[in-house]
Amino acid sequence: MRHRSAVVVSIAVIAALSLSACGSRGDKKSGDGGSGGGSATTVTIGIDAPLTGDLSAIGLGIRNSVELAAKKANEANEVPGVKFQIKALDDTAKPGPGQQNATQLVGDTSVVGVVGPLNSSVAQSMQQIFADANLVEISPANTGVALSQGEKWASGEKKRPFKTYFRTATTDAVQGPFAAQYLAKDAKKSKVFLIDDQKTYGAGLAATFKAEFVKQGGAIVGEEHVNPDDRDFAAIVTKVKSSGAEAVYYGGEYPAAGPLSLQLKEAGVAIPLMGGDGMQSADFIKLNPKSAGDLATAVGGAVEKLPTAAKFIADYKAAGYKDAYETYGGYSYDSGWAIIQAVKAVVAANNGKLPANPRAAVVDAVQKVSFDGVTGKVSFDEFGDTTNKQLTVYAVKDGKWDVEKTGTFEG
Repeated sequence: MRHRSAVVVSIAVIAALSLSACGSRGDKKSGDGGSGGGSATTVTIGIDAPLTGDLSAIGLGIRNSVELAAKKANEANEVPGVKFQIKALDDTAKPGPGQQNATQLVGDTSVVGVVGPLNSSVAQSMQQIFADANLVEISPANTGVALSQGEKWASGEKKRPFKTYFRTATTDAVQGPFAAQYLAKDAKKSKVFLIDDQKTYGAGLAATFKAEFVKQGGAIVGEEHVNPDDRDFAAIVTKVKSSGAEAVYYGGEYPAAGPLSLQLKEAGVAIPLMGGDGMQSADFIKLNPKSAGDLATAVGGAVEKLPTAAKFIADYKAAGYKDAYETYGGYSYDSGWAIIQAVKAVVAANNGKLPANPRAAVVDAVQKVSFDGVTGKVSFDEFGDTTNKQLTVYAVKDGKWDVEKTGTFEG
């Protein structure tokens, strides 16, 4: 997503505020898990996500998961001579604060890479700033295709805008069509009412869904646009009810999707509402007690069912975080670990020492990383996109999201 955030957290004391933790590169501090208790160079992994506001449930899961990756790297002395800490900034899911956060992270010389943001619209405001500073950015959640393949990607003219931008989430170029194929082929729906929230993520997702659903022989029986902050959908409910739609597809996120679905059900419109990874949150179900049967896609395989994620899940639980890792926890951990592995490669290539200004070298090293992560194989293609193209369809059953289907888009 996006999709499909200002707190400095010390790795040594999880979730404790520590302004002193943000030392500049070159500061010598005792390394967690270091060999022989010697000194280590402290570097920072920046995080940008919504830590407050409607999408904070997902944002806090992102922050915690990256923090966990840094902690585990320190405990294992993953990069000898280097200790990792995080610096998490709150973008409130808005481009303006995101842009300010990007400037702040660039200005902190200890920051060697950034994980985030959640929202594609926020990423658009940050990319140039990171590129100008040669600072790598890896999003665990952005799905807007243009971020990595350029504005003309849909016409076949793909051009990577920024070599510093990467993501561990797959894109809406496959997520929207995957959902369309599921509704048409698996759920046997032929008429869909299409709604989006006009944001980069939501509008893009709806557009790719529409193109594939029509290609599959389905009909779009109505289209509406809402604002992300809308919560009264009476007029749209009336239109959906009279349209003959067999399902609603919503391009947007759970804070609006939950009330929308609830109002449809309460009006007697007993059809499923389907969305993307921005909807697949436990908070969607909290907002909508009548959400049984609703559907959502999510990037990658279901973390809870991946053998590769078992240790992450156990470690996250042991760490005692009060917030769930949510949809993007595994992808956030892998994003943080990709930065850690890149730093490891840079140190190894520099006679075991971190260069005075490692940012450009870290960007190049991220492009080459390849490891078995929480979500499966982690590596990046020529656009900085993940090579893992799996997706999952979830359905709400018995008050929780349950896996319906995992696979890849058959384009």
